Amino acid sequence: MKGPRRSPTLLGVRIDLHTHSTASDGTESPAEVVAQAARAGLDVVALTDHDTTSGWDEAAEAGREHGVAVVRGTEISARTAGMSVHVLSYLHDPAHEGLARELRRAREARTARARRIVALLHGDFGLTWDEVEEQVEPGAVIGRPHIADALVARGVVPDRSTAFDDLLHHGSKYYVKHYAPEVLDAVMLIRDAGGVAVFAHPGADGRGRVVSDAVIDAMVASGLQGLEVDHRDHSSQQRERLRTIAARHGLLVTGSSDYHGTGKENALGENTTAPEVLERIEDLGRLAVVR
Repeated sequence: MKGPRRSPTLLGVRIDLHTHSTASDGTESPAEVVAQAARAGLDVVALTDHDTTSGWDEAAEAGREHGVAVVRGTEISARTAGMSVHVLSYLHDPAHEGLARELRRAREARTARARRIVALLHGDFGLTWDEVEEQVEPGAVIGRPHIADALVARGVVPDRSTAFDDLLHHGSKYYVKHYAPEVLDAVMLIRDAGGVAVFAHPGADGRGRVVSDAVIDAMVASGLQGLEVDHRDHSSQQRERLRTIAARHGLLVTGSSDYHGTGKENALGENTTAPEVLERIEDLGRLAVVR
């Protein structure tokens, strides 16, 4: 349940609303992510693992220990017009039947997809499922980053980035699609679960095609409440475009690192969110920020 909100609007408050742990494809445990956030001088950090809430309790406990407020969230995989897109859900009810069922289906699909990718890689590189499982923490959602780590361990590639660039990218013969809900359905489920729906890195053109303004307009009509504007994968032109869209619709504007530990170069706090935006997110969400 939600208690009285304690305002974070003190000067100098630093807020990072997008991080990943070993509960999905990060390299550090939820507690380690929070500890690293404290070392990086953050006052608030959101744990937003892919399609799971399994790291929330550990992160919340670590937040109390380190004096870092924790925003409980999830990065939900979705699709639109054949494109893979992600929506961040903040402060939703983890027991909401519809959303929990959809996240479970997505996790199961990720595992089935990973097995198919490994089977394809096995033919050329001898990679086995057991090798991939060695890279995964118990209970984590298995994905391409774990396969990349297994390829590194086998000596096929020097690092995770090279694995993606050479073998696991969308155009690769080893790439396999997986189930994800339509993005408009995902946004509506987030709202039904009491969450705050923010479109993750919507202008990351280096990852492939960027969704059109019309798609974002449709997402807003379905309940989208914010855009992640300040992100390392966004050019200055994309940031300007997204701010214009946000202003037109009255959307929240967030900034964050998309931290994955050593799995990516992204540094905690390299982009941050304004305290008044976090206040609004907490006002709108079902849960409270853990302080």
